[in-house]
This record gives sequence, C-alpha cells and structure tokens, in this order.
Amino acid sequence: MPTPSLKPPQPLKGIRVLSLAVNLPGPAALMRCRQMGASCIKLEPPSGDPMGHYNKAAYAQLHEGVKVSSADLKTEAGQKALHRALARADVLLTSFRPSALEKLKLGWKALHKQYPDLSQVAIVGAPGVRAEEPGHDLTYLADNGLVNGLELPPTLYADMGGSLMASEAVLQATLAQRAKGKGVFIEVALSSAAGYLALPRTWGLTLPTGSVGGAHAGYRVYPCKDGRVAVAALEPHFAAALCAAAGVASADMRAMFAPATHRAIAAFLLTRTRKQLDKLAVEKDIPLHTLAK
Repeated sequence: MPTPSLKPPQPLKGIRVLSLAVNLPGPAALMRCRQMGASCIKLEPPSGDPMGHYNKAAYAQLHEGVKVSSADLKTEAGQKALHRALARADVLLTSFRPSALEKLKLGWKALHKQYPDLSQVAIVGAPGVRAEEPGHDLTYLADNGLVNGLELPPTLYADMGGSLMASEAVLQATLAQRAKGKGVFIEVALSSAAGYLALPRTWGLTLPTGSVGGAHAGYRVYPCKDGRVAVAALEPHFAAALCAAAGVASADMRAMFAPATHRAIAAFLLTRTRKQLDKLAVEKDIPLHTLAK
C-alpha cells in the first residue's frame, strides 16, 4: 500500500498571479495562492505596503515566497513595468475602488481587450454599485451584526474571510479560463464575506436563544476555579458525559436547555481547576478547552 503524501495539493502550480493589492485581504489571498502552488508577483507603490510599516512580522509572513517590486503606476515608467508584468500573468489581483482602476487604465473592459487570456479578481469593500463606499473590516462586521458592545472583534474576520474568497476566486478564474480559453472577471466584496460569516447568526444559531449561542448548557464558556473553560459538548454522547461528570440526572435535549442544568454544570465546573478539567476531558472524552482568566 502506498504511503499517503503529506504534501498539500498544488492546484495553482504553473499559474502566475500578479497582485497590486496592499494592506491585508489582498496579501493574505496572495499568500494562499502561493501555498496552492502559484508563482506570485506583487507590484507595490514607492511608499511600500502600509502593512510593512505597521507590522513587519505580518508583512514578512504574508509575502514569503512572493517576488515584490516597486512601481509608481501613475507614471509612464510604472505603467510600462505594470504592463510587462501583465503580459506574463494569468490572474491579476486588485483591491482598488472601481474609479481608481479606471484612472489606472485597469478597468475590466479595456484590460480584457488588451489581455484576453488574463483574469482579474477585484477585491472591493461592498458589492456592485456600493463598491465606491468607504469602509473597513469593522464597519462590514458591524453592518452584519457581528460587533457586540464596545469591544473590538478578536480578529479581522471580514478581511480574512474575504482573502479566502479571493483565493477561491483565483481558482474559479483558472478553471473558467481553462474551460473557455479566455479570462474572466470576479468581484469579491469584503462586506459579502462578513455576511457569509454572519449566516449562523442570521439563522439564529448563535443568538442567545440558539443552540450554539448559549441556550444549550453543553455549549458555553464557564468560569472554573482558576480560569475559564470553553465547553462544546453539543452531541448527545458528549452532553451525556458532561452531565454524568456534573451529577446531572438527565442529558436529553430538553434537559440541556433547562436553567437547572445550566446551574448544575456551572456549579460543578467552578469547583474544578484547569488541570482537573483537562484530565477530565481526556478520561471522559468531553470536548472542552481551558483558558486563563
């Protein structure tokens, strides 16, 4: 029997991706494309990518294996450098507003006429007619009900979700080009990425009344003796193991939503240390993860 390969597939091997996108979503998408085997080139403005100034470590990881050059696209020399790169590229990745693309003579109609085999993946803030609106990760999350209270979200969900959609779009463009023999244009909106990530909340799953929003006693974050514990005992057999450890008589679905079950599990966990709960998770096959205070 052959030994399974641990090397991930390289579906974009041989594909040349040219990126003009700075900050986070574009470079993160380019990083994913490189991981899928693409040859990645990036043209940055003379001032560089802002990410390189405010977080050098992030910039370095995002651009590992990427050939980075500088070009002022507002000058004749910069335009020449751009078109030399475009002539060799399979996919162009951008993150400008549509009006800025037009000013740079990179509108899809003109671009497709000059380079019919080239595809373009255009990252924008909001889709269609809203693509000129100003916005950022935080505003897109807020618009989709993903910002609670005054706390900032723990990560940049719209940017990173958008980067995954953009790398997926590069794959889609590659397949379409191979099937039709010509390039295609795909727009990826960060607000749409936020909307996609918000679907579980839209469906009610993560609302306080939802099974994974806190209503189910087996799917919550509880305090423990020396920290916190994230419990994900949602399936019946996991819930039964949790309830047995906590001394709860019934673990059927109705019981897991009962206030008494919540109180019993909370009281049990509060008497246990993180070390004890980590041991319990292994011994009783309960999905939980302990956290510091």
